[in-house]
Formats: sequence, C-alpha cells, structure tokens
Amino acid sequence: MTINALILIGIDLAAILLLSFGLYYRRHHRRDLVVAFIGVNVGVLSVATVLGTAEVAMGLGLGLFGVLSIIRLRSSEISQREVAYYFAALAMGLISGLPQTDLWPVALIALILVAMWAADHPALLARSRHQIIRVDRAISDEQELRDELEARLGAEVTSASVQEIDLVNDTTLVDVRYKVGVGARRAVTEGAVR
Repeated sequence: MTINALILIGIDLAAILLLSFGLYYRRHHRRDLVVAFIGVNVGVLSVATVLGTAEVAMGLGLGLFGVLSIIRLRSSEISQREVAYYFAALAMGLISGLPQTDLWPVALIALILVAMWAADHPALLARSRHQIIRVDRAISDEQELRDELEARLGAEVTSASVQEIDLVNDTTLVDVRYKVGVGARRAVTEGAVR
C-alpha cells in the first residue's frame, strides 16, 4: 500500500466522521443512521481497496451502487435526504479506496462534503414543509381541499396530492407540501381587504 493510499484512507475516515457527526447527526439526531453511514463508507473503502484495479474499477463502482440500492429497498423506510447521505458515504469510500497515483480525489471528497453541507443546510428552503395529513372530511374538490388545508395549517399550500378519499369514514388522506409563515400573513391581508 502506497503513502498516497494511506493518506486517502485517513482523509476518508475524517470525511465520513465529519459527514456523519458534523453534518447529519447534528442536524437530524438519528444515531442508527450514523452507524449505517460509517459502516457503508468503511465497508466500501475496504472492498474497493482490496479489489480495486483499473480493470474492475468501473464494474466495482456500479456493483456497489447496485448493492446499496437493493439494501435500500429491503430496509426500513428512510427519507430521500438520508438516501443522499448514504450515497455520499458510499461515493467517498469508493473514491478513497480505488487505486490513485495522486491526491486529486481529495478535491472530490471535499466537493461531496460541501455539497451535502449546503444542500441540507437548515436555512435552505427553511419555510418549506411536508406532511401526510388525514382531514376529517371526504373532500374531492381540489380547491376546497386546498382552502381547508391552508386554513388548518395557517400556511400556503404549494402542492396537495390526494392519497385516499374514504367516503365511508368521511376522511381524506393528503400528501401536502406547504410554506410556513406565508398563509397566515395572506389570510390577515385578505381579511383586511374585505
């Protein structure tokens, strides 16, 4: 093993700790996924280091992404955000584990960390929310449903996708995306105009 390979392994371990603890756990507080991210990263790093030759590098990368996809389908439901963290952990391990003659992969690892920091920053799209809501009325009219949701949430509904209308129990299950802090101001403004 070369000095560059050892340096990349050290950088990868520092990067996965930063990604797992510094970014993910600090923002989302799920201990179980921290373990998963570190395990995926170190596992991929180890396999890529052992098997990584120029001839099998591309196939190895595609195979590892495929394995993670299968694991994802078989495991408990996780959000798209957590899938992004999984792929970031996997990509960093793969980049670090493949044979390199120089240290340019450090820039790619840094790019992944910066991208995840920025894309998952709490200030980015801070007012946007997502909920699955069961309304205690069966509402089939889209505008009526949107008005009902905005009144209940006190927010501007940006998207409402009906999942189920139960006419027997008089309920509607809706996947709602909305912006907080907008609907309440709009309702006050509309009330003042009337």
